[in-house]
Amino acid sequence: MYYNSKTIVYFNGNFLKAEEAGIDLYGQSLHYGYSIFEGIKSYKTDRGTKIFKAKEHYERLKRSAELMHIPFDYQVGELMELTYELLERNGFSDAYIRPLVTCSSNMSLSKGQKSYLSLLAWEWSNGYLADKMKIMTSGFQRPNPNAFKIEAKVGGHYVNSILACQDAKDKGYDEALLLDEYGNVAESSGANIFYEKDGTLFTPAKGSILPGITRQTVFEICSELNIPVKETFFKPEEMRGADAAFFCGTAAEIVALDSLDDVPFTKNWKDTASGKIQQAYYKLVRGLSL
Repeated sequence: MYYNSKTIVYFNGNFLKAEEAGIDLYGQSLHYGYSIFEGIKSYKTDRGTKIFKAKEHYERLKRSAELMHIPFDYQVGELMELTYELLERNGFSDAYIRPLVTCSSNMSLSKGQKSYLSLLAWEWSNGYLADKMKIMTSGFQRPNPNAFKIEAKVGGHYVNSILACQDAKDKGYDEALLLDEYGNVAESSGANIFYEKDGTLFTPAKGSILPGITRQTVFEICSELNIPVKETFFKPEEMRGADAAFFCGTAAEIVALDSLDDVPFTKNWKDTASGKIQQAYYKLVRGLSL
């Protein structure tokens, strides 16, 4: 699904075939999840291939490295150039891009001494989630911000996401909605969430969430379209039966939700502010006017 015999990746300073890239079996990244990454998308536009918010993604990657004490010397401009070259070498336009920073051999519980950058990409023309998802409140909590640097995008954090998402699927739902340690809504297993009531959007305040780049883009769209939006703490019962709700993330884009804990969202999606935001995001990432 992700690569074939012709796929090119960037690994540790060189472009090479994906099947030729190796992995350090003695590294902390493999044993402890001590790695950082980003999820980025590129789109075919009238002005050629365009990576959406590449600068913001690579600034966050560098910030994640800083927070996790991982040495990382690449500059944002250099990372952007390498990524465009990677897309060109593979002949990709609509693609998902995965920068990954792993650490050198070290089996102790100490900070990384050396890091390796990998840049991977594969063709992806739509979000990984389908509209009208049925979600459930998860019994798994988001990681406590006093236990992890949750504003960093760290590989090991996503073990929590796998457990929550699979638990929801095993129970017949499409996705999980995770709460924080106080019972407030946080996010899904891999995306931020908004709900709509009486024309106003609500989204969890910072604290236990990864404040996503797509989340920030939704704020910008709301400003452009004069849609009120509030960052606040709220319980899942405040969301149930609301007018509309959606997940948002780089891979998912804007995903309409059907129900929470079997309680449907009540308005026709096309008649909601959320639906307008979905249409605006689709146009924005593809270089079309709102």
